[in-house]
Amino acid sequence: MTKTFGEHQPPKPISKAEREARKAFRQVDAVKAMSEHALAEEAFAQNRERLKAERLAREAAAGPVPKKQPKAKSK
Repeated sequence: MTKTFGEHQPPKPISKAEREARKAFRQVDAVKAMSEHALAEEAFAQNRERLKAERLAREAAAGPVPKKQPKAKSK
């Protein structure tokens, strides 16, 4: 039997055991995703702090930055 256009087949009922298994897997996946996110955030923060320290060291070694003079208006 082939389905015609627009024909809808109702979803197959899920057993209680399948629901429980999906719930357990979802929880494990959520914990894994959160730990990966935390590691990425920590690495990002460390890199940002390292780059900030390098920038501040460069700026301190270069001395004060002179202010730009405003351009004179020409007529």
